[in-house]
Amino acid sequence: MANDKKAPRRISQTVLNSLKGSVVPRIGLPYITVGRKNEIEALLHDVEIISEGGASCRFIVGRYGSGKSFLLQTIRNYVMERGFIVADADLSPEHRLQGTKGQGIATYRELIGNLSTRTRPEGGALTLVLDRWISSVQAEAARETGLAPGDPALSAATDRKIVEVTSSVSELVRGFEFARLLSAYYHAYIEGDDETKAKVVRWFRGEYALKSEARQALGVNMIITDDDWYDYLKLFAVFFRLAGYSGMMIMIDELVNIYKITNSVTRQNNYEKLLAMYNDTLQGKARYLGILMGATPQAMEDRRRGIYSYEALRSRLSEGRFSRPGARDLLAPVIRLEPLTAEEMLVLCEKLLDMHEDLYGYRRRITGDDLVSFIKIEYGRIGADQNITPREVIRDFIELLDIMYQEPGISAMELLGSESFSYAVSDAVSNETQADYAEFTI
Repeated sequence: MANDKKAPRRISQTVLNSLKGSVVPRIGLPYITVGRKNEIEALLHDVEIISEGGASCRFIVGRYGSGKSFLLQTIRNYVMERGFIVADADLSPEHRLQGTKGQGIATYRELIGNLSTRTRPEGGALTLVLDRWISSVQAEAARETGLAPGDPALSAATDRKIVEVTSSVSELVRGFEFARLLSAYYHAYIEGDDETKAKVVRWFRGEYALKSEARQALGVNMIITDDDWYDYLKLFAVFFRLAGYSGMMIMIDELVNIYKITNSVTRQNNYEKLLAMYNDTLQGKARYLGILMGATPQAMEDRRRGIYSYEALRSRLSEGRFSRPGARDLLAPVIRLEPLTAEEMLVLCEKLLDMHEDLYGYRRRITGDDLVSFIKIEYGRIGADQNITPREVIRDFIELLDIMYQEPGISAMELLGSESFSYAVSDAVSNETQADYAEFTI
């Protein structure tokens, strides 16, 4: 996944600004990917199985700033290049797997709104996918029949192919109405009926709140709800495959927001939904579908409020007796992120230095010894072997580069030897530890 070519300046600026703001960039990740080789290979093996009609559900577990989101984005970029459609969302108090105030359907809406493809990586690809599906079916029918556009016989052949797809979907759970709406979208597309197309897309996005509203608009008696939204994602995964894509990858980050729910019944309902999603992938009830979820160790392991407080999930997800730090089973459903080594962080800093130097066009003033000294200081803090995260090191290093660029008279060793840097790093480690183990209230 690494990329040794020089990054374009626009990508360098996006990457550096995102990382300095503690945000994972959506683009440019191959230029700075370091470590995680084994984790990436394990996840990419899942991708191959999914494209062959299988399903997978994995949990990426690591502390804040340890690289969970970075790994998710890396896989996101990879699978889009391999013809997958990706939907991603972050959980929050307003976005959960299940809720009494529409939090589940809110998560579904965000996932559908963020549908991304290689040609539409920023999201909002649903209409593009539907239109591409119809165009590809028309083109395939024309190739097979040799008929010219506008010929009634070609329209009939296209209709038959559309029926083949919708019939395959209608055989699945909740697939009948879904297939009817696919057919309605097709006919609206052919007839140039933009109003009906918009109504169908609105239904697929889960924006109808009442069945009567959907019945009046489209003649269907169902809407997507908090209880069944995941079933429709499974339908979409099969449809996307029939539409010419490799499969669908769902990425849900910040599972810690389920752990934060104070109401025990609501929290357990969310874990029950999580269990249903996990079981589906193992039991063959989902096809062409991958699910990746990000969580902190406490959100996973806390027996009182975490995922392991739900016994059915704990028994399925907890590690066996042989797994240990340095020898993790990466084929297990839970992938625990080990801290990046000092050597890996040194390589990452060198990549960031190259980006920074090229972006601002200055002559390099940081030596190899300066880089080694920076890494030694960062990793030399008390408790750094357990508490330090890539996010902290990257933020410090980019700030160091920015200051040296703006103040040519200041040397790297002058900044590294300052007391303010020493205290800042110590405070960062301390605050990170406190954040991980604080009690949450909402």
